[in-house]
Amino acid sequence: IKELVKKSDADKGDKTVKDLIWLLFDTALLVSGFTLDEPNTFAGRLHRMIKLGLSIDDDGEEEEAIPALEESGDSAEASKMEEVD
Repeated sequence: IKELVKKSDADKGDKTVKDLIWLLFDTALLVSGFTLDEPNTFAGRLHRMIKLGLSIDDDGEEEEAIPALEESGDSAEASKMEEVD
């Protein structure tokens, strides 16, 4: 906590420090049994921290396209399996 305060005082606009503070707060809420009002925001912060830890930079890089799923020859049977009733 002391290190976060020092880093926050050094640069009030540092998005990484803000993300760390919010992650600490949100994690404390979750561990205490509360639910998050905005879980997508929490997940976004977590993803940014993971990218930072792995030195992944989104600028100028395109994500690899996910290949399409291959169709099997038993498409009629697969369709029957997908029906729910």
